[in-house]
Amino acid sequence: MTKPELRRWAKQVRSEQPIPELSQRVAEHLAGFLEKQGVGHILLYSAFGSELDPSPLPALYPAQYYLPRVHARDLEVHPLPCSLVRHPYGFLEPAPEAPRAAPENLEAVLVPGLAFDPWGRRLGYGQGFYDRFLARLPPHVLTIGLTPRTLLVPTLPHDPWDVPVGFLATEAGVCPALRAR
Repeated sequence: MTKPELRRWAKQVRSEQPIPELSQRVAEHLAGFLEKQGVGHILLYSAFGSELDPSPLPALYPAQYYLPRVHARDLEVHPLPCSLVRHPYGFLEPAPEAPRAAPENLEAVLVPGLAFDPWGRRLGYGQGFYDRFLARLPPHVLTIGLTPRTLLVPTLPHDPWDVPVGFLATEAGVCPALRAR
């Protein structure tokens, strides 16, 4: 399947999932994983459509949380709490005037996706925001893709600019992604 075909398939499969329940279970696994790693600075994301929602995590694990804001073709990092505004696609993001933080302060980045494969490759929406952002992070930052197990597929088509995540979080737990072949 091509990436556009996979996107249509993944959106359909995801729309049939019990997202609130899966989001809670993923957040519980993430809390334990992040505690073991000693992580204190975590970039969340605002769930879009039927994405897994990481918003239960702050109630389960105390840390400094951040949200990204789409600016031009990049993601900016903003510490929470801050003023939020609705993005044209409908999700909440920091207001343009909200204080910013350096991405180098982050210790973990939670990454949304339509689907992932065991190598941490991600099927996104095709705009490249997260690939550009992840490519600039220092190597010590943990990158964690959130996905229902039903959308953890055997392999995904990928391009040279696609940046895989280091870990995958599903309702079954958090595991390291396989090393690239």
